[in-house]
Amino acid sequence: MLPFVFVTLSNAGMLFAAAFFGGAWAWAALVYISLFTAFMDRFIPRLFPDMDEGTEFPSGAKLSVVLGLLHFPLMGAALYGLSVSGMGWPQVMATLIAYSLFFGQVSHPNAHELIHRKERFARRLGRIVYGSMLYGHHASTHVLIHHVHVATEDDPCTARNGEGFYRYFARVWWSAFASGLKAENAMRARKQTAPSLLSHPFMLDLLVALVTLGVAVAIGGFLGFVALLAIALYSQLQIAMADYVQHYGLSRARNEAGRYEPVGPQHSWNTPHWYSSALMLNAARHSDHHVNPQRPYPALELNEATMPTLPHSLPVMATIALLPPLYRRVMRRELARLPEAALAA
Repeated sequence: MLPFVFVTLSNAGMLFAAAFFGGAWAWAALVYISLFTAFMDRFIPRLFPDMDEGTEFPSGAKLSVVLGLLHFPLMGAALYGLSVSGMGWPQVMATLIAYSLFFGQVSHPNAHELIHRKERFARRLGRIVYGSMLYGHHASTHVLIHHVHVATEDDPCTARNGEGFYRYFARVWWSAFASGLKAENAMRARKQTAPSLLSHPFMLDLLVALVTLGVAVAIGGFLGFVALLAIALYSQLQIAMADYVQHYGLSRARNEAGRYEPVGPQHSWNTPHWYSSALMLNAARHSDHHVNPQRPYPALELNEATMPTLPHSLPVMATIALLPPLYRRVMRRELARLPEAALAA
């Protein structure tokens, strides 16, 4: 567990310093999660061995809860730093980007881990983390829609071959919200006793969003409100970017009966880059997660021989995706290298 603990918590410490002290700390937090992480992936060999399933607990589960709870004081610190601290605009922008990258690349993979856990507290904590980024519906869409329909036209979160990220994001926000709501309503309709409206998961999302907005205003007034919207938008872009990169252009074949083949390792993109994987709690080992959704993140496996592998780490691929023509060119080459490549329409 050492790499996960060190890489994630050291970043969190820099972010707290950036919010309350500004100056060089703002730039250090931004450089750490971007350039330094890319440098470690590219030039430093893996320093820690993989963990076998069953040997990572209870430390793995505890770290996930710690990161989930730590998200909220980090959000408060971000709102303070951006709206109250009085730092200059260059530091404000560095702090905004650094926090949003952390929320999108650490809080999101961790909340993703939590919503897959069996314990109700963990699942609720993960949903509340998403709700504080005004993206609570992702907890429903990911589990009820994405995992069932991934790499098919029925999954709004699977990027089609040739689809640029900005077009994808504009499409996926509303379609993911609508499909998640529809799936939750269908589950509630199947219950023998009609549940109350207040027990609806989307009501919790709304409550968390309103509380977070209220806290933002209490901390920084109108600037706090604007800061939260900026953080939420940037974080949501990061969350959507993860799905975009990890499933771009892949699709499941249909059998003679018209049914989709089972989800396999060939339906997700992966990366072997160790430092960013530690930062993102092994989110880069995405194929194994889809094949074994209940497998804890420290034990996720990577087999480059059977799993589609991206040429760069997830954060670098996400940066490339911001330039759709370049991303299409890079991925056209990668898709062509896959055996029996089936391109998503």
